Amino acid sequence: FCGTSEFAVPVLERLAGNPAFEIQLVITQPDRPAGRKQELTASPVKVAAERLGLKIAQPEKLNKELTAISSQLTARPDYLVVASYGQLLSDEVLAWPKIKPVNVHPSLLPRWRGATPLNHTILGGDKEGGTTIQVMAKEMDAGPILAQETVTIDPRETYQSLHDRLAAISAPLLEKVLLTKPEPKPQSADGITICKKLSREDGVCSSESMTAEEIDRKVRGLNPWPGVTMDVQGVNLKILETDLSAHSKAIPVACTEGTLYVISVQEAGKKAMSGDEWQRGLKGRK
Repeated sequence: FCGTSEFAVPVLERLAGNPAFEIQLVITQPDRPAGRKQELTASPVKVAAERLGLKIAQPEKLNKELTAISSQLTARPDYLVVASYGQLLSDEVLAWPKIKPVNVHPSLLPRWRGATPLNHTILGGDKEGGTTIQVMAKEMDAGPILAQETVTIDPRETYQSLHDRLAAISAPLLEKVLLTKPEPKPQSADGITICKKLSREDGVCSSESMTAEEIDRKVRGLNPWPGVTMDVQGVNLKILETDLSAHSKAIPVACTEGTLYVISVQEAGKKAMSGDEWQRGLKGRK
């Protein structure tokens, strides 16, 4: 099992809880610096694997360390299951399992192939989203499909709410695939979209050049990472929550089209607060 982020934890837990499966090894990213103090922190998958009593490996580059990793196993694995691992895998790694390498991808492939499908489902204003279990191929997220499950995207959906919903349905869907072994079906050549990795620049917004709906999608799709920043009344703020309808605790911000209601903000070096609370504090400073 290869996984790193919180998304992969329910999948790992589901497989570990089924006696039909034996997880020989959990492969996850090395501990990384995190937080203000930049302390070395274990990945959510490592924490879960330790709790479940599973054997763990943390190669810096799995592609370069496959021989050493495989030597830790008592037998060649039937499956390599990958969920939110965070490394591109070589042909050699993909050929490692006896049956097939299987990936859990939180989009309705071929839409949103790539690293950030959850964010882009919201940024794209999609009405539907979902999760795909696919056979891994050399081309990213282009492998044949084993199963899919669709969900309706709520008009106020956030990255976190979609993340949690799709993680929850991915676990039983993968379990069913591994037990029933459905026939893979090639992906459609139509409707392919690609989503790139995100940077802080993707979260920089301006009410002078963007519509209220565009900024609202970014706020819902890019929190907590990379976050959204915007100039409000001459101050650069981190924008935590917005709405397109009037809100009692919000600052109304006129955009190129429509009004954005900024409900929650955080100024650099200060705590998060409601929009109107921040505005009152700003007036007190002037």
